[in-house]
Parts: sequence; structure tokens; C-alpha cells
Amino acid sequence: MEFGRERYLKLLLEREHNGLIKVITGMRRSGKSFLMNELFYRILIRKGIPEGQIIRFAFDMDEDIDLLEPYFPDEPTRILNERNEYVINARKFRAFIRDHTKGEEYYYLLLDEVQLLEGFTGTLNGFLRHRNLDVYVTGSNSRFLSSDIASEFKGRGSVIHVLPLTFREYCEGMNLEPLKAWPDYLETGGLPLVALMKTRNERMDYLKNLSEETYLKDIIQHHHIRKTAELGETFNIIASSISSPVNVLRLTNTFKSVTKKEISDDTISTFIDYFEDSFLISKAQRYDIRGRKYIGALNKLYFEDVGVRNARLNFRQVEESHLMENILYNELRYRGYNVDVGEVSVREKTDRKDQNGKTIYAQKALEVDFVASNGSGKYYIQSALSLPDAAKEAQEKRSLYRIDDSFTKLIITKNGLHVRTDEKGVTVVDLFHFLMSDDFVRP
Repeated sequence: MEFGRERYLKLLLEREHNGLIKVITGMRRSGKSFLMNELFYRILIRKGIPEGQIIRFAFDMDEDIDLLEPYFPDEPTRILNERNEYVINARKFRAFIRDHTKGEEYYYLLLDEVQLLEGFTGTLNGFLRHRNLDVYVTGSNSRFLSSDIASEFKGRGSVIHVLPLTFREYCEGMNLEPLKAWPDYLETGGLPLVALMKTRNERMDYLKNLSEETYLKDIIQHHHIRKTAELGETFNIIASSISSPVNVLRLTNTFKSVTKKEISDDTISTFIDYFEDSFLISKAQRYDIRGRKYIGALNKLYFEDVGVRNARLNFRQVEESHLMENILYNELRYRGYNVDVGEVSVREKTDRKDQNGKTIYAQKALEVDFVASNGSGKYYIQSALSLPDAAKEAQEKRSLYRIDDSFTKLIITKNGLHVRTDEKGVTVVDLFHFLMSDDFVRP
């Protein structure tokens, strides 16, 4: 049993021989290595590429590292760097590649955990001078962050960000109907390795250990953090705040209220940046739909994997409504959209009168859960677990009715009913219909 990751394979194939380094990023355990070394490799073989022209090398595997020993035998293969960590001798590796890429044929370099290569950016950028080398790399987040990629490769890299399994990938890979798959996906998320574990307890224990012993330790080691308890508490507070508008000041005040300890706004802001760079969370900015501008106010923070979020809270706050919103946010990003939180400013009547007896109007900000945009396309989307009555439905449609453009307006709800569109053009669609098909918001 395995997961196809068809969208990411399509992206890799579209970038084949584009003269850039294909950099596969994403949170740990999201399936980057399997995507490159197994799924993409198989496609190359099926295309008729000889095995000898596909070089797979993992810098964390002793079997591969041993292949470098014959080159420059007087030099160590593993070198202790300035961080007091061992990295692989880049000179030996370049000699190995030269030895295995002779002739004019095209060669594919599939390099895993490339951050373990000494001065990896210089070596990779050097490969670009060889027109017959097509380079694909993955790396762990502790040394291969999104911000690092932007600065290190300076336009020479083509980034493909891999998210954990979408709900559709999960259902198809596990051969489950959506209704059967939803409870487990909602609780323990879409990390491929976790999805394949046989028992609920095994999945939960693994996720709790992963979030503490891998994700947080990566950040602590990479940034030499001494306030480790504060980092963990901040992560927990963010986990409790998904789908809620937050800013640094609000998170700081929550931290002080929960822990009874002092912490600065700058420290909280720095921690958030670390979580984002490690692909643990993603920030949705607030966007003024009518004013067509970003508002420097409250944002929303979502987890790349809801299972990791739930594990941070010991699976005590598995709120379906909030997690559904998080899952939809990730789904839209997976489909290639930039996703913001929308705001519509309106003037509405109040029950109050002025001294002349005239009705007083008040300015209000109505929220749209998601504004998903991609080039010229745009969708306005509300996430509502249920619409039990006309009042709730009217509440969800209220902000959508105030948007005066012709882009698609959706309410996604878990109702199991057929799609319906009202006289004002707002469409209500079932959650599973949306997640399992491309009928709405096509990739």
C-alpha cells in the first residue's frame, strides 16, 4: 500500500531539464524522499532512462557514503564542521559524480538529505554548468529551511513544496470511503508513515514523540535556543489557536496568562518564524477584499498536518469545526492557490438613534474564511461544519453577499447533500464532494 502523489510528480516532470535545481521542501516525514527516490525514479525508468544515468545518493546512508572512500583516500570522507557536526566531503562527492557522468548522455542526480554535504550550495550551483546534469534534491528542515533556499540558490532553484497527504490521497491510498476515513484523518493527519500504522495508539504515540523529539529538537539545535520550555509552550498555544484570529501581542498575553511567566513580543515573533520556516505552520494574512490590500492586523495560523497539531495538545482538543477549516486551508494550498483570510467592511444599521432621531450606522468587518487566488482566478470560501437552520446559513452568506465581483463564492459544509446555488450565486457544497473531486477550485 502506497500513496501516488500524482500532483507532485506532475510538477517534477514539468520542471525536467529546466536548467534549475529542483528543490523538494516540506516538513519532515511528509514523503519528500519517497517522492523523489521511488515514485519519480520509477517514472524515469518507465520513460526508458537507463539505470546508469540515474544517480541516487543519500547523504545519511552509510552504504552510499562508503562509495566515496576510494576518492582522495588521504582525506576523510566525513568532516567536522564549525557547528561541531559531521558533513560529507564535497571534494570526494564531486569526484564521484565526475566518475559516473562521463559522456554526453543526460544524467539525473537524485540527492537526498543534501544539507549533509559540505558547502552543498556551491557544489549544486556548480552542477548547473554541466548541461547534461539534471539535479533534484531534498533536505531536512533543520538545515534546509525555506528562507535558506531563497538566499542560497539566488534564482537557481525551482522549489516544490510537499504537503502531507490530502484527504483524497489518504482515501485512495488507504482504499477507504470518505466517511470511514474522516475520523482517523481528522485525528492523526496525513503524514504517510503515520497513515500506514496499524493502530490508533501507535499513530498517536508516534506523533507525540515526533513533535517533541524531532520537530522541536530540530529548531532548538539549528537556532541554539536556550528557552526550550518557552518554545514548547508557544507551540502549544498556537495549536490551541488554529482558525482563530491572532497576532503576536495576543499570543504573548495568552502565554503570560497560561504559564504565569514573562515573555517578550519579539521572542514570540521569532518562535513563529522558526515554526514557519520548519513548515510546521503556515500563516494566512488578512486581506481587505474591497480595498484590495493586506491589513496588518490579526492573521490566522494553520498547521501543515493536523495530526501534529493534535499531538501537541495530547489529542484533547480534536474540534471537528476548527480542524475542518485547517484541512480546507491545506487543500487549497495543495491545489496551488495563495490563501488569505478575507475581510469585507460594511456599514450596517444599528438599533440606536442620534439626537435628531436618525438611525445610526456602524462600520463592521465581516470575515470570509478564505480568499484563494491563483493568477486571474479567485474563490471566496466559507467553512461551516453544519448549516442546521436558515439563520446559520444566512450568517455564513452574509459576508459573501457583500462582495460585489463575479468570482465564485462557496460555502463548504459537511451535510452529505447535493450541490445547490441560490439566486445570488452562492453555492453550498458538501465537504467530501469538495475534497474528493476537482469540480470546484481546480488545481
